[in-house]
Amino acid sequence: MAAISETELADDGMIAEVVGAWAKNKHEHLCRYIDISRAARKGFVHSFRSKTPHGTTAGAAYIDLFCGSGRSVIRGTNEWIDGGAVAAWKMSVKGLAPFSEIFISDTNEQKLRACEIRLKALGAKVTAFVLPAVDAAKEIALELNQHSLHKHGLHFAFIDPFGLEGLDFRIIESLAVLKRIDLLIHLSAMDLQRNLTINIEAEESAFDKFAPGWRDSVNCVGTQYLIRQRVVEFWRQKITALQMWPSTEHKLITGQKSQPLYWLLLAAKHPLAHSLWETASNPEGQGALFG
Repeated sequence: MAAISETELADDGMIAEVVGAWAKNKHEHLCRYIDISRAARKGFVHSFRSKTPHGTTAGAAYIDLFCGSGRSVIRGTNEWIDGGAVAAWKMSVKGLAPFSEIFISDTNEQKLRACEIRLKALGAKVTAFVLPAVDAAKEIALELNQHSLHKHGLHFAFIDPFGLEGLDFRIIESLAVLKRIDLLIHLSAMDLQRNLTINIEAEESAFDKFAPGWRDSVNCVGTQYLIRQRVVEFWRQKITALQMWPSTEHKLITGQKSQPLYWLLLAAKHPLAHSLWETASNPEGQGALFG
């Protein structure tokens, strides 16, 4: 079929995005983690309307800061798939541990409202923000921390920007203030590999948002492989300084010609999350990042 534009109707009568086939792989791993972590989440979900040992109620929120329309068509095909937020909600329901609330944001209001409608039609409680991801992350973290129903909850955020520049470190800083939060992060391989020289030499580059302070800390002498390692390691150290730990296990998402597109990795405060992600991310036994 001919590729549709982002504003044409999807199979359910609302707008959709056109995506590569690799999006299916990405969402499979997102859903694998949500499914595997259902037992941990279930305790917080089941206590949502009752008192916890600490005297407060809990809950488990799902956060998607780049939600899009919630529905996509695979480029060049008639195959329709759910967007990340919709797929995540469906999997949480299937596992009998549905998220107590869904927080979504996007700068495109038409896409955001379509995603909101799709989620609500499935029974989700949704709060939507027409905001850049940086601002939405701050608003969501503030709301969760101030709301007694969520302050002690177990929350999960899918950070899935279009490129490295969209992975603004302030997003991670804002969400890291939450007591219990797991972050599944899309780390662009293309920007780190193909655009490495551009990002190093430009006066302002994606690296400045991704890992602020890198210019004063990263040695840019050596092979591109070594420089990439140093930039990512600096970024990982910045996350660790927030009392979160980025996983060494990852999932490499590739294109139709097996070209590396991006890695999915987890940042979390509890070792159980890393154990679960190791299982969810690595069924094929992939090697280490940059290995």
